[in-house]
Amino acid sequence: MLREWIDEHAASRGDATYLEDAAGSGTLTYAGLARSVRAWCRLLDEAGIAPGQSVAIRWPEQFGYAMALAGILGAGRVAVPLDPGAPAADVARVLAVAKPRAVVGDQADGPLLDLPVLNVPNVDSPSDPAVIPPRGGGIYLCTSGTTGTPKGILLGEEQLCHVAAAVASHHRLTPADRGYCCLPLFHVNAEVVGVLSALAAGAGLIVDRKFRRRGFWELIEACRATWINAVPAIITILGMDPPAAPLAGRIRFIRSASAPLAPAALRRFEESFGIPVVETYGMTEAASMITANPLDGPRKAGSAGLPAGSELRVVECPEGAPGPCLPCPAGIVGRVQIRGGGVISQYAANGRPGAIDADGWLDTGDLGHLDEDGYLFLAGRSDDVINRGGEKIHPREIEDFLLAQPGVRSAALIGVRDEVLGERPVAYVVPSGAPALDGLELADALREACETELPKPKRPVEFCLLDELPLGPTGKIARRRLRELAAVGS
Repeated sequence: MLREWIDEHAASRGDATYLEDAAGSGTLTYAGLARSVRAWCRLLDEAGIAPGQSVAIRWPEQFGYAMALAGILGAGRVAVPLDPGAPAADVARVLAVAKPRAVVGDQADGPLLDLPVLNVPNVDSPSDPAVIPPRGGGIYLCTSGTTGTPKGILLGEEQLCHVAAAVASHHRLTPADRGYCCLPLFHVNAEVVGVLSALAAGAGLIVDRKFRRRGFWELIEACRATWINAVPAIITILGMDPPAAPLAGRIRFIRSASAPLAPAALRRFEESFGIPVVETYGMTEAASMITANPLDGPRKAGSAGLPAGSELRVVECPEGAPGPCLPCPAGIVGRVQIRGGGVISQYAANGRPGAIDADGWLDTGDLGHLDEDGYLFLAGRSDDVINRGGEKIHPREIEDFLLAQPGVRSAALIGVRDEVLGERPVAYVVPSGAPALDGLELADALREACETELPKPKRPVEFCLLDELPLGPTGKIARRRLRELAAVGS
């Protein structure tokens, strides 16, 4: 399917821009993409990397990274995206699982990774026709590489194209669209929602090396973007700076993914900018998108939306004994499970035993509930639930409450070991700077609000103020680092 998309767009609109660097260092047309695929086929053939075999990418800038990803996939090989800034030890753990045959990157990567180094080929150089395999491409990704042995996830071309087409359809992308993406290309969101959904729709994609708060909207205007691929941290930050001029109508929507978006932040952004926020939910094992709020139908603040491209159920599973998982009634929190054309049927390496059942249902590890309309509301990860003397506390419920309070920009709740109750909830808060409250005043105000509005077991026992919450590359709260911080302070 990927080759068909490339050939179709190259034939019908070859001069149209497919990829563009936000800094202005380069563009790639659809005709150029077709030439790039032929060049990649030749380069990989000469390197002895056969169709279906893997090659790592560790390119230092986004535009070259995106070109390499699209070219390698189109050439029927498996891309292994690496974080260019990751420490050598983390990269080595990924390579030990993925086992690529070479790396596309800086020449200094060769000795570091103990792999042959390939450069992005010259798209415009004349060359003889190459044999292009019709199938065989994919992306090999690893999760939890910094917390233990990485889980290997191989997403084949059919899975990737299934979800990319679902994203393009759900977001109603057309050749007239130009997406903007500053998310890291070594994660599935930017790869599928960005690079591949644009290809599915014959649209354009602007890639940027990172998010910059200053001058953001001027950049979006200059790039003529029609939609934005973002994470909650970006939307929250942008919501604090009202625009100098109305933007509604020029930007169709901003997409939120990779972590929950606080309802207060969503409302503040939409009221300030007049741009719809489309909150979504996805994971690597599902090739990104699982659910999304509709563009035209009801968009529910705090909800990850409706299933989009995958089946989804919320179930209660028996603990400690085998047995069927029972569907949870509307409003009751249970385990979120998925299956479908984009969902893996097995892990390529080091998968969690029992994560995928005989009927193909994958247990996501997330907790949530469905409402009467079928919208998914996530409550957090199952391993983040705080057990306070037998009372189960879902961090997101408390975090959303804190984020709705004056003076709070971001918040996270973790469980800290307690000799009597097992765990006690501790809140980490980043002040917004307005209104002007010092740390003690803000902590006292939050404590009073919790005592007034929350049942006693759910009230944080401590409020710790930080300049910033520790976040991962995709904007998720790094709770492990907060637990380490709490352990040092205890």
